[in-house]
Amino acid sequence: MITSVMIVGVGGQGSLLASKVLGRAAMDKGIDVKVSEVHGMSQRGGSVVTYVRFGDKVYSPIIDKGGADYIISFELLEAARYVDFLKPGGQIVTSTQQIDPMPVVTGQAEYPQGLIEKMEASGAKVDAFDALTVAEEAGSAKAANIVLMGRFAKYIKEISKDEWLKAVEACVPAKFLELNRKAFEMGMNA
Repeated sequence: MITSVMIVGVGGQGSLLASKVLGRAAMDKGIDVKVSEVHGMSQRGGSVVTYVRFGDKVYSPIIDKGGADYIISFELLEAARYVDFLKPGGQIVTSTQQIDPMPVVTGQAEYPQGLIEKMEASGAKVDAFDALTVAEEAGSAKAANIVLMGRFAKYIKEISKDEWLKAVEACVPAKFLELNRKAFEMGMNA
């Protein structure tokens, strides 16, 4: 059995670290894992996508439309943008944070409304919460990525909380470890 996860967001939100934590947690468990490179305008605030696939034997990290079991999204519009990559009945774990894309910033468009309802209408299960506020409560808005991983960890039964925390420890600089541990736990309990 292979689990396919797309991590989507906007450049600078920490999707690369999130994919490293997930990949490390699976690898440390002895599960075969493949992680794609980041696709998108990560340095310019554009859309960013990372694929993580893990299971018995994974041959490629790439996920086609209709192939993702999970989408972890750092921003609401990004979750909606990639909903067609989700398998029927797949799970989205998303922050309700909204970052205006360039057409909204320039006044050429408005930020779409009712995105959660639209994703649910497409057949997706949506777990939406304010990861940014939870991260701020943990000590830094920059920890929203780890808050989301904590929330996502509840869906991955084969990896224990302690194993997730070891992966966080392996991927985060020591000076930010306590903050990220707290962010992960708060995400799990949010």
